[in-house]
Amino acid sequence: MSWTDDNSTCINERYARQVMLGEIGESGQRMLGNAKVLIVGVGGLGSVSSLYLAGAGVGTIGLVDADVVSLSNLQRQILYDESEIGLKKVFCAARRLKAINGNACINSYPVWLTEENADEIIDGYDIVVDGCDNFAARFVMSDVCRKKNKPYIYGAISDFTGQVSVLCLNGGRTLRDIYSDEDLAQTVFPKGVVGMTPGIVGSVQALQAVKYVCGFGETLVNKLWIIDLKSMESDVISV
Repeated sequence: MSWTDDNSTCINERYARQVMLGEIGESGQRMLGNAKVLIVGVGGLGSVSSLYLAGAGVGTIGLVDADVVSLSNLQRQILYDESEIGLKKVFCAARRLKAINGNACINSYPVWLTEENADEIIDGYDIVVDGCDNFAARFVMSDVCRKKNKPYIYGAISDFTGQVSVLCLNGGRTLRDIYSDEDLAQTVFPKGVVGMTPGIVGSVQALQAVKYVCGFGETLVNKLWIIDLKSMESDVISV
């Protein structure tokens, strides 16, 4: 939604705990309301990032995913429940996000992101959040975001480990600077994962989007945040 009208009551009540933060305030909340964030993949990472972005007051959220809900998803994909097994994820996700924040505009794209459709879909958004589990789509996102100078918030998970970076801004680093070979990148993360790993990594991705929109703190631009949840060790390295 747009915050050009008088939404002071909505801001003061719904977002009171955010607005009281000097880093956000009423002006930052209005920026969030006018922001357009595309989430590619609404599985483990996308479930968490979309919930927090809708809750935070992001005005327009796009969801890209051609998959359906399966029983094995429910261990970590917290957007969904057993009654939705077999249904398209983007439509189930849209219903849940609208139930959380009826002011948000939720756009559903029940397709895979490809070289053929990425330009058109990404063009309508300010930020792209990566919730994918394959590097072919990730390289497409990175390439298009670099071309359009849009922030690409990369995230990846495996078992108890995760990574987040903000790429493709102002001629800066891209995903190809982290993984230069697509075949090698496909083997970096195996499929096994504990449900809390995407919960933490998806939350960090959502926070990076909020920080970018509101302009506070240090973002992970041209940096890679790495966490090992077994040891609880984390690091930030330049890429």
